[in-house]
Order: sequence, then C-alpha cells, then structure tokens
Amino acid sequence: MSDTPGKLRLGALVALVVGSMIGGGIFSLPQNMAASADVGAVLIGWAITAVGMLTLAFVFQTLANRKPDLDGGVYAYAKAGFGDYMGFSSAWGYWISAWLGNVGYFVLLFSTLGYFFPIFGEGNTPAAIIGASVLLWAVHFLVLRGIKEAAFINLVTTVAKVVPLILFILIAVFAFKLDIFTSDIWGLKNPDLGSVMDQVRNMMLVTVWVFIGIEGASIFSSRAEKRSDVGKATVIGFITVLLLLVLVNVLSLGIMTQPELAKLQNPSMAAVLEHVVGHWGAVLISVGLIISLLGALLSWVLLCAEIMFSAAKDHTMPAFLKKENANHVPVNALWLTNAMVQVFLVITLFSASTYLSLIYLATSMILVPYLWSAAYGLLLAVRGETYENALAERKKDLIIGGIALIYAVWLLYAGGLKYLLLSALLYAPGAIFFAKAKRETGQQVFTNIEKVIFAAVIIGALVAAYGLYDGFLTL
Repeated sequence: MSDTPGKLRLGALVALVVGSMIGGGIFSLPQNMAASADVGAVLIGWAITAVGMLTLAFVFQTLANRKPDLDGGVYAYAKAGFGDYMGFSSAWGYWISAWLGNVGYFVLLFSTLGYFFPIFGEGNTPAAIIGASVLLWAVHFLVLRGIKEAAFINLVTTVAKVVPLILFILIAVFAFKLDIFTSDIWGLKNPDLGSVMDQVRNMMLVTVWVFIGIEGASIFSSRAEKRSDVGKATVIGFITVLLLLVLVNVLSLGIMTQPELAKLQNPSMAAVLEHVVGHWGAVLISVGLIISLLGALLSWVLLCAEIMFSAAKDHTMPAFLKKENANHVPVNALWLTNAMVQVFLVITLFSASTYLSLIYLATSMILVPYLWSAAYGLLLAVRGETYENALAERKKDLIIGGIALIYAVWLLYAGGLKYLLLSALLYAPGAIFFAKAKRETGQQVFTNIEKVIFAAVIIGALVAAYGLYDGFLTL
C-alpha cells in the first residue's frame, strides 16, 4: 500500500480503477451486446468506444497533472470550468449513478447466487433483498474501518476476479470458429436489429457502463501518495480493462451466433463457457462474478462517499457531509449513500426494474459529469492556461479534448431522449442540497445563467414524471 498513513500507492489506485470498471458488466457482456448488434457493428462500436474512452482517460490524466489543486475529479473539474451549479450537478449525478449501479450489482449478485440457491430467484425476491441488505451493511461497516484497509481488500478481490476472465479468454481462443463469427457480420438476417448505425448507437450505453470507473483514481487524488500516479493509474487501468472487454465480447461471437447469444440469461459469460466445456465452466464464471461483484461493491461504496465528501469540503454540498470518523472515513456521506441503496433495494421488490434497466439509468446519470470533464480539458487548452511555453502539448491536448467532447455529446445522443428525461427527474431534487450549501455560506443560490439551466432541468423532470404516470416512459 503506502508508508504514508492513509495514502494510496500506484498499485492500489490502479486496482481502484480496474476494480471499479470490472464489476458485473463484463460477465453479462456477450448477451448485452448481442441484444443490440451483430459482429460488424460490435467492432465499429468498440473502435468508437476505444478512441472516445482513451481520449477521456487522457483528459483525466492531463487534468490530474495540470490541476493538482483540484481534488475530487469529475466534480471539481466541472465546478472550476463552468461554475458552482455545474460542479454540484456533476457531483450529484455521479453520486446517483454510483449508488444506482450498486443496486444493480446487488440484483445481479443474488440472481447469480440463484443459480446455486433457487430461493434468490432473479435477485429481487424477498430472500434476495434480505440477503442484499445484510451484505450492504456488512460492506458499510467494513468501510467505516478505514479507506486504506478497504482499498487493500479491493486490491485482493481485483486480482481474484481477473483470473477467471483470463481463463475464459484462453479457452475461448481455442474454441473460436471463424465460420460462426462471419456467418452474418452485419446482422442482415435479423431485421429487428435495424441498420448498422442503429446497432452501433444502441450498444453505446452498454459500452459506457462497462467503463464507468475510469475516473476512479481521480476521485481519490487527495489520498494518492504521488500525484503523478493518478494519471498513470487511469491510463493503465483503461488499457487493461479494454483488452479484457474486447476479447470477451469478440471471442464469444465466434463461439455462439448473435441470435443465440441474445437469448442467453445473465451472466451470459457463464452460458458461453458452459457451451464449450460443460457445467463446470458455468460454475467457474458464476464464482468469478460473485467475487467480482463483491469487489466492485466495495469500490463503489468508497467512491460514492468520497465524491460527496469532496464536494462538501468546499461548500458545494451541505456541511454535514464532510464529517469524518476517527479513521478518516466520511461517515455521513456513507450513511446517506447506503440508505439510498437500501430504499431502492426495497423498491425492486415492487417494480419491474431489471439489472439492465438499472444500469442504463445509472449510465445516463454519469454522462453529464463526463461531458463537463471533457469540456474543461478542452477549455484549458483553448485558453492556454497552464500551457506556458508548451505549445506542442497544448496542440495535442486541443485535439484530445476535442475528440473527448465530441464523444461525450455522441453518448448523450446515443442514450436517447428517454434516459435524458429520467436523468432530469433525478437531477432536479438535488437543488435542495445545493440551496442548503449556498445558504450555509450566505451566497445567492443561482446565478442568472444557472437559473435558466435549472429551469430546463425542472421542465425535463416534469415531462419525465408525467411520462411515468401516463405510461409513455418506463423504468
């Protein structure tokens, strides 16, 4: 870990990035992608994602190095570049995305346990919710023992969950059949998939979901032993996870056809390996997924609390969220986060929300924080701020920031109007926290431009609320 009390070394930071990104998404990837696209569109989609997410990783790396005074990552960059309300919205959206993702993880975890214990069903039976609740509060009290201790456990689980993924890839390489892979490259035999452009657009939210966590190291920048390690951890983590994701997805398309993959139950990686080696393959992947989800839950509980704590320290969130215990853990932020997870776990008993619908909503909530981070990276390069006597670096970062911003806007388009409206419904109540924080410092709540932005959020929220009531929008 680190010789400095409470500080995290490069290995722990990389594990936080990889541990945050590799949760449940990769284990469900074969079915999730095949449901929207065939081989050709999948390859195009991964190419777009690789370029877009790599530029975003470089933006986080550049901002970590050029703005070392900004702790808290996505939240701090939005605030520095575009004002208090945008900073608040990034923190709020990121926080909601993180704990909504945790609810999805709990559903998938107990759905996977249902493979061994039918009482857990699809992860939303009464027994599953009770089990998830017990596990939630066990993780909660583990984190209360200290960030460094929890990060070490995350490092161990990250190593443990990568092993079955590598084994899957090695077996899949030998089981791969080119004739299956090339049987219907553009999905022409399945008109329901739509055009290649439609296929690429429809798979985008899944690709973003499996990369959420790329900013994990920047969130913990204030706890890094070396500031330069934050950027390194982001890029190392991204490249590692990209290789694993693409190999799992592409190799699966050479083992089973797109229609076959699309019909699989999740975790679909288990069914793919079972197709090759028999029952023990499904058991191996299920056990790997359980370890993976436990580690990812830990990462995201840490990230949830840290983003609220960072925002509270500079008065963007209310002051009660910056309270720490003797182990330097932001206790109130942690209690609020896990209370929301508990509420939504209970809601899953009475709603039709599935793992996929939860992750789509969680993904849509993080698009705005990513957009503002990319925009701030570009803004620094345009202004030339921190680029004195570094013209070549400025030109490079102008290109990288521009591509990252275009990618972030494309993601909003790909997500579609439904998730934009549902996001507005979740963003709107945050104004209560924002107003409280502003009053604590005796400041005016909104500037004139922020009033216009907030009015647009309220209109979107009202349309979404009516849509849910009328039935033309569903969760």
